[in-house]
Amino acid sequence: MPQPRMMLVVTGDDFGYCPRRNQGIVDCFQAGGISNVSLLVNACAAKEAADLAQRHNIPMGLHANLSEGVPVCQSLQQTSTLINQRGFFHGKMGFRQVLERGQLSMKQVELELRAQVQLFRELTSHLPHHMDGHQHVHVLPEVREVFAQVLSELKIPYTRVPVETGLQGCPALPTHLRRFYAQVEKDALDSIPVFTRYGIRSAGCDTGLWPDVYLGLTTMGQNMSVPNLQRALSHALAAGPPGTTSSSASGSYQPVVTAELMVHPGYPSHPQEGGCGEGPDDFSQSADRQHELSVLRDPSLLALYSQERVQLCAFKDI
Repeated sequence: MPQPRMMLVVTGDDFGYCPRRNQGIVDCFQAGGISNVSLLVNACAAKEAADLAQRHNIPMGLHANLSEGVPVCQSLQQTSTLINQRGFFHGKMGFRQVLERGQLSMKQVELELRAQVQLFRELTSHLPHHMDGHQHVHVLPEVREVFAQVLSELKIPYTRVPVETGLQGCPALPTHLRRFYAQVEKDALDSIPVFTRYGIRSAGCDTGLWPDVYLGLTTMGQNMSVPNLQRALSHALAAGPPGTTSSSASGSYQPVVTAELMVHPGYPSHPQEGGCGEGPDDFSQSADRQHELSVLRDPSLLALYSQERVQLCAFKDI
């Protein structure tokens, strides 16, 4: 391939969620459809996932989880602000509601994040190459401060800032999802000054800890298709790196765009197999997982990458 126009990290989230998710992610990686994974260390098949990543040389980071299942930190498993009366995390929306009410201890958030990093290290024998948040909890108010501090102190070099070009103009998104994603983007934008204060800057700098462009909110599940991915890539290439445009004079240097595409491929979870302690959710049991797997392995998508000079890579390569 000639000089790429884009270095694209395609991250398979929720690695470790169940054996069928694990197998689908491995199959997708071997087919060239993803280039990176995020591990849920409190999920039921996390050890199997870590072993698979080592066997197949899959670059892997930590999918920090504060919203689903059981805490990793033992001191938080009986009584803590992070769990409900049944001993589980509060859930995607429940976590946000408890946070808004001012009822979450940020010290306990820090303890759990550090415990998850430590478990990741025990499972893999190395620190995560990147660290993001399951259900985007890492960019929420207050949590982002603690997250940035842990990221900085442990020298984990990359994170995710979920701000997607063209999100509001995507016609395929239902109103409730567009509203939720708009809030995710607001939180992500508000997290940038916090990350910057801890020395986390844009990918154009040598110390940059997130790519120029994020993709994935508009292409999840049944919304994933080769045309939709092509549209998202076009938006990303047109945006270009910060401070640049996609056009350049003939023969002049054109900066390479760095981007992350968040995906969730796999085979649907069996009803009683998987999850982080409460069994698999509807999202993991749906046919959307296999649909994403099929699209990501589609030869026409791989041809599109080649045609548009998009080179798949891991976070450590950008």
